[in-house]
Formats: sequence, C-alpha cells, structure tokens
Amino acid sequence: MATNTFKLKTKTAVGTSLTVVYTVPTGRSAVIIGLTIANILGSSVNASAQIVSTTSDVETNTSVYFIKDIPLPSGSAVEIMAGNKIVLQAGDIVKVKSNTASSLDASLSIMEIS
Repeated sequence: MATNTFKLKTKTAVGTSLTVVYTVPTGRSAVIIGLTIANILGSSVNASAQIVSTTSDVETNTSVYFIKDIPLPSGSAVEIMAGNKIVLQAGDIVKVKSNTASSLDASLSIMEIS
C-alpha cells in the first residue's frame, strides 16, 4: 500500500547557479504542491525554477523551466504553482536560481509517495 508523506524543502540565499531544492528519492514519486520564491535583497532580481528529469523515459528525460526570469521587486515573493500540480518521478530534481548572488529563499511543498 502506498504511503503519502507531506514535506517541506527549503533553500536560503540562492544565487546565480541552479541550486537543488529537492531530488525525488529512489523508489518514490512526488507531487509538487507549491513553490514560493522570495527576494531577500533590497533591490529587484529575476528568478527561475527548473525540473531536471533523469528518468530513462525518452519522452520525459529533459530539463525544463517552469518559470524563467520572473522579476521580483525588493522584499516580494511569488507562489509559482498557483493551484497547479507537477508530478515527479524518482531521480527528478527541482532547482532554483537568480540573476543575483545570494538573493532568493525557496520553499517547496511536496507530497512524496512511497
């Protein structure tokens, strides 16, 4: 019988490199419930979020942005999912980045299925 576990994954001070927020463990799948990205600086920045698929399925084994270069004014935050859901397979990775060093906090809510 499958077990569903709700989890929160966070990263602070994300900068200009794609930074891993979550990797789906082996033998599990996950559903992204929400992703909030906050600008922690005193100036505007741009934020991006990407899914990296590592599955052997040729149709889904690709990296895609689900938000790209969204502008965030100083001190603001954005909820990326807005009620939508994204299903992840074992090995899939969620990454976040900014156009400015140490400028974003990311909070990822997921339901992990084992």
